[in-house]
Amino acid sequence: MEEKEAARAAVREFLTTRRARVSPSEVGFPPPGTRRRVTGLRREEVALLAGVSPEYYVRLERGKATGPSAGVVDSVADVLRLDDDERAHLDRLLAALTPASRTRSRSAANDLVTPGIRVLLDSMDHLPAVVFNGLFDILAVNALGRALLAPMYDLPGRTNSARFLFLDEPGARGLFPEWDGIAADTVAILRIEAGRHPHDPALTELIGELATRSTAFRTRWAANDVRTARSGAKTFRHPLIGEVTLPYETLRVDAASNQVLSVYTPQPGSREADAIRLLASWSADDERNNVPTAGTSGPNVDD
Repeated sequence: MEEKEAARAAVREFLTTRRARVSPSEVGFPPPGTRRRVTGLRREEVALLAGVSPEYYVRLERGKATGPSAGVVDSVADVLRLDDDERAHLDRLLAALTPASRTRSRSAANDLVTPGIRVLLDSMDHLPAVVFNGLFDILAVNALGRALLAPMYDLPGRTNSARFLFLDEPGARGLFPEWDGIAADTVAILRIEAGRHPHDPALTELIGELATRSTAFRTRWAANDVRTARSGAKTFRHPLIGEVTLPYETLRVDAASNQVLSVYTPQPGSREADAIRLLASWSADDERNNVPTAGTSGPNVDD
């Protein structure tokens, strides 16, 4: 019963926040005035635009509609201006309401990095590379990746990018000048993971810890934004190489796992590539002199 109620709450919170985001004037209704108690669309307005009865939409938003058709979900998604990530997330939330889904227990997350991936990491001696799981735990990293992310290893316990961002916010803001964007993306990706694995105890524990200890996390979590991990660029303010913006590629390690390989890929001959080459040189000097980079005990260590 608790799982069922949690699944219903997830649907309700997501659809409520999406309704609030759509201005009535965007869809042809009078702009918000003194008589409106909500900033976005009312439930009955969503129902009208989606072509369903108000009673049915209320049941859908409360997670009590029985097997909504793909056509109905598509119509609601169109009205609420859901993007592809949000549409897929809504599908997962609705699927979690089915009895078959609730009776399936999630197998333990496979956080074991294969020997082949370790060989691949170590072979990339000129590019920083990191393997994350869906909770942002760092499962494996090559020497250059560890040198780039050295400040992240100052927190005790298992190295986790989300914990670093929100529980060592001054340190994280020092390393990431564009902290706000990275923080928002991280929470949105965790929302996707929560939709995929709503009963994962490790994920529940992580979200509970971050929500309890970080106002910044709680605010972003309440927004219910979702986003999948994808390629992009990230700016670092590194203690050794200064400020540098590095493009990165995000690759899923295995279709059956939740492991993701992130590789920073500056263009050859660029200033960014020169900075990474300098970082590699310093990292190699530290290894030769047996001086560990902050938090480092080797080139490829699970924490």
